[in-house]
Amino acid sequence: MGFLQDLAYTMIGGFPVIGYLGILSYLLMVATAMVMILTRRKIVRIKPKVHFRLAYTTLIVATLHGLLAIAVYV
Repeated sequence: MGFLQDLAYTMIGGFPVIGYLGILSYLLMVATAMVMILTRRKIVRIKPKVHFRLAYTTLIVATLHGLLAIAVYV
């Protein structure tokens, strides 16, 4: 558990890794939603495969973010 705690608060550019993962997961979630919104409103035609890949990537990044956050308090 010590490795995950150290990893969570490793500073990169003056900001911890856990913070970058949180921001990245939020941006991926917004991008996933925008793909469907733009496709349903027929503004841009994007294949559903892109939506699913973004969703899976979001799930992985958010899970890693949550795992690091829990590891800090355990």
